[in-house]
Amino acid sequence: MALMSLAVAALAGCGAPPGLGEPTGVPTPAAAPTTSGPSTAPVTPPATAPSLGTITPTPDAGVVATPCRNGPSGQRVVQLLRGRAGVLPGNVRVQVHTGPLCAGDWQFTVLEVTGHEELQVVTRGEPSAPVLVTAGTDVCTIEVRATSPAGIRTLACDAGPAAGPGA
Repeated sequence: MALMSLAVAALAGCGAPPGLGEPTGVPTPAAAPTTSGPSTAPVTPPATAPSLGTITPTPDAGVVATPCRNGPSGQRVVQLLRGRAGVLPGNVRVQVHTGPLCAGDWQFTVLEVTGHEELQVVTRGEPSAPVLVTAGTDVCTIEVRATSPAGIRTLACDAGPAAGPGA
């Protein structure tokens, strides 16, 4: 223990090794001057929201499917399915059960087909000339999932396939 005390005392008397002393030529930071008077910073008035006036925000038309105001009519959808699409033969009785419901330029319709399951129909495009996207008991296709507005996707994919007779 005495030997250790002697070594510590010997090293303590040596001072700092060369080059580890206070740096020369480097300015030391000076304290910032303090003022005892009031601050001279300009006062900025609080920010206020601009007046909205007559502007009313509208929800995105594609988020929720709503009854189509400008068409197509249910009858127009049935004509499309009986025509070139060839989905419905001319001799079956068809009634519109739901819709058409619109979200963006997409439409969703549910048809009651006598003697068959309900038929879900997804169309898109101009109300006067809708284009068939898909029709069936499960219309949640890749195209509908990937490109349709949320309102149509919810009806076509989240509701599940249409329940038919005896289901």
